Amino acid sequence: MLKSAELGLKVSKDAYDRQLPKLRLDLLQAHWEIHQSKVPVVVVISGPEISGKGELINRLAAWVDPRGLEVNAFGPASDEERERPPWWRFWRALPPRGKVGIFLGSWYTVPILRRVDGKMGKSAFQRELDRIAFFERMLAEDGALIVKFWLHLSKREQKKFLKRHERDPRTRWRVTPIDWKAFRLYDRFAKWSETALLRTDAPHAPWVVVDAADEHHRDLAVGRYLLAALRRGAEAVKEKSGAAKIARRAASVPSAGRIVPGAEGNVLDAVDLKQKVSDEAYRKRLATLQGRVGTLTRRAYEKRVSSVLVFEGWDAGGKGGSIRRLTEAVDPRLYRVVPIAAPTEEERAQHYLWRFWRHLPRDGRVTIFDRSWYGRVLVERVEGFAKPEEWERAYLEINDFEEQLAEHGTVVVKYWLHISPEEQLRRFRERQRVGFKKHKITDEDWRNRNKSEAYFAAVSDMVARTDTPSARWTLVAANDKKVARLQILETFVRNLSAAL
Repeated sequence: MLKSAELGLKVSKDAYDRQLPKLRLDLLQAHWEIHQSKVPVVVVISGPEISGKGELINRLAAWVDPRGLEVNAFGPASDEERERPPWWRFWRALPPRGKVGIFLGSWYTVPILRRVDGKMGKSAFQRELDRIAFFERMLAEDGALIVKFWLHLSKREQKKFLKRHERDPRTRWRVTPIDWKAFRLYDRFAKWSETALLRTDAPHAPWVVVDAADEHHRDLAVGRYLLAALRRGAEAVKEKSGAAKIARRAASVPSAGRIVPGAEGNVLDAVDLKQKVSDEAYRKRLATLQGRVGTLTRRAYEKRVSSVLVFEGWDAGGKGGSIRRLTEAVDPRLYRVVPIAAPTEEERAQHYLWRFWRHLPRDGRVTIFDRSWYGRVLVERVEGFAKPEEWERAYLEINDFEEQLAEHGTVVVKYWLHISPEEQLRRFRERQRVGFKKHKITDEDWRNRNKSEAYFAAVSDMVARTDTPSARWTLVAANDKKVARLQILETFVRNLSAAL
């Protein structure tokens, strides 16, 4: 791909000045249409450090509406970034719908440089490229427009650039020992860069290789391709919108009652809801387990091991009470509870996983999600808020997300609190009677109960498809709240002990 790039292309200053005004006007118009279409645009600018990436980004920023543009430049990871999975900093910077996000020093930089330096093996490099390809496909399937530019310089041009700027006192600062080291490793850099480009070039996330030796040619070429991409993106939204209107008139909300092929019955049928524990045994065991939780979470903080706990389950399943018994054993400086409700306007403007990535804990801390990313394959599936193709692909997306947490060393514990329909009805009625519990019962709870069959099917799919070695599900027998609380604490103690 790099070898086939057209080299030596030049544009005179007069030609550049003649062509620029119309290009800028067209880019402004296309940018406005993208904003109106609510399409998020991800622009990756990669290539050698001396290829003029910074100057190019400054040009682009001047040619479009700066209110709809976000520039993200990534250097070495900060302490805050190193204490979370590597992709955390990229997810936080993704542009919302209707905006353009430019990424300088993107998710390609570290894998390529580590491979060039010999700090990453070939198989690990290939796995990282596969993860990049999966990430970009996930964004594209969610409606993002992805454009990737590789600014190419031949070995000869790089040497000329370094010598020219090193001789000039005004630009000598631009040439560092790192630049000369990169030049000496040019052949390795070109080899592994080309491998990365070939493996991650796709129709939904194409690479555009631009000869960067002449800055006028470089800027016009990038501007024109970006213009064409923005126009295609806005037009695609118009076509999709029209098709969607026809589909909505022709069809009702899709059925959500599918069970995983081959599954015998429902996984929840195996949960023994008859378990009981005496008050005295409960108090003793609770005190012991809470003591263990307090000790282990302090050790985890010292050893920089983070934990993510996911609480899902039926309405009135006892999530709140269980979370309280867990957190009262933990130093309040070490944990955070994140209650998940319907997404805000800011959150709806992003990929559904974005709001969960942003809440991930620093090393040594505990984050508890009261409801979670599994809403995509539960309530959004059953209520028709997510299309079948959206919740179908969410299983793989969630597995990849949780795998990244585990690879970072985070302890991932997932609970489904299961109660019988009869026990749920009893708790609903109790909430209606008791004054300080009335706020816990809503019309939505009753509506969800009427769809219990569809929810049973969704839970069965969820557990079957997302119970992985790095993030196991614990099905909690929650008819007896005391049994549930002990099981939850025991599971967390067991998982955290193993990690430590």
